[in-house]
Amino acid sequence: MTPVYLDYAATTPVDPRVLTAMQQAMEHVYGNASSVYAAGREAREYREAARRDVAALIGAKPADVFFTSGGSESDNWALKGLAFARRAAGLPCGIVTSAIEHPAVLQTCAWLKEQGFDVKVLPVESSGRVAPETLEAVLSSSSVYGIVSIMLANNEVGTIEPVHALAEIAHHHGAVFHSDGVQAVGHIPVDVEALGVDALSLAGHKFYGPKGTGALYVRRGTAIDSLVHGGAQERGLRAGTEAVPALVGLGCAARLAKQELAAEAKRLAALRTLLWQEISAIPGSFCNSPLKPAFLPGTLNFGMEGIRHDALLIRLDLAGFAISAGSACSAGSLAPSHVLLAMGTPKNRAVASLRVTLGRWTTEDDIHAFARELAKAAAAIRRIEH
Repeated sequence: MTPVYLDYAATTPVDPRVLTAMQQAMEHVYGNASSVYAAGREAREYREAARRDVAALIGAKPADVFFTSGGSESDNWALKGLAFARRAAGLPCGIVTSAIEHPAVLQTCAWLKEQGFDVKVLPVESSGRVAPETLEAVLSSSSVYGIVSIMLANNEVGTIEPVHALAEIAHHHGAVFHSDGVQAVGHIPVDVEALGVDALSLAGHKFYGPKGTGALYVRRGTAIDSLVHGGAQERGLRAGTEAVPALVGLGCAARLAKQELAAEAKRLAALRTLLWQEISAIPGSFCNSPLKPAFLPGTLNFGMEGIRHDALLIRLDLAGFAISAGSACSAGSLAPSHVLLAMGTPKNRAVASLRVTLGRWTTEDDIHAFARELAKAAAAIRRIEH
């Protein structure tokens, strides 16, 4: 059968319309965007058009959007840049984050802790939600924390966090608020003004743009140090000659996502409901993703009692289905997901859990075919083991 891709949270295929825009730019836009002659000015115009498209997708001012190589760089820049800038200014620079953040945030926080910054990791509820009162308690009890970083939507289970409420608490205590929006941008409505965030990370390859592209939103007036030093690109905050054709692709992907977001989210939510209906009919199935609170429309984390995820992954891969056991950054690991453990999921269930994420080219036929193959694989493994 034709392979079925069901791991859109790991990365998305480049949309053909994005590819066309990039090809045209690669053929005709060759100047250095920092140059003053005509070819450079043309490249700069394309770069700024892309910046406007990304800004429009997240409700930001174009001048507050800085291009990066992707989500990991954006998260690193936000946390390191804010921490060192605040420490230099004599402001509280400890960091509060959550136990279910992406490794790009958690490992950056671990590195910053080695550099002498205080780091506090908040627990989450069983749904994966960060309760605002836990943040309030930490910020009320200590004045060392000046940065809060909580993701907008979780990459493994799909929980959407109460970022607006969390940002209000942070600001009440004089802290700045960063959110890793990599899984959310392009899939649910994101408005940095409505959310009240001071910084937000995004990655183009999560919404059908090219890999190696991303952005960091930084609210005007928020002090942040550079991560990449050298030239004067990105208003002196992020050095390096811009890959303009790639930015054209990012801008095109952002424009398409904004145009199609509402209809696509509705379609994916319906497919997700259908997927769980079919999986729940398989003996021993259980669900880790929130089915009632706010969630990403295309994400479902589930498992089969007593069957390790690696056994199912191998059989499903051989049958032509691409899924994962969690974050792509942890691919190949047999360890249970830190997200599921933080949610209180028993270890025996955590090591049995899988993640299916739906996307632009997922169909109902794909859902039916996957559920049939999953049932067959689970039954075959149980026969062998028992």
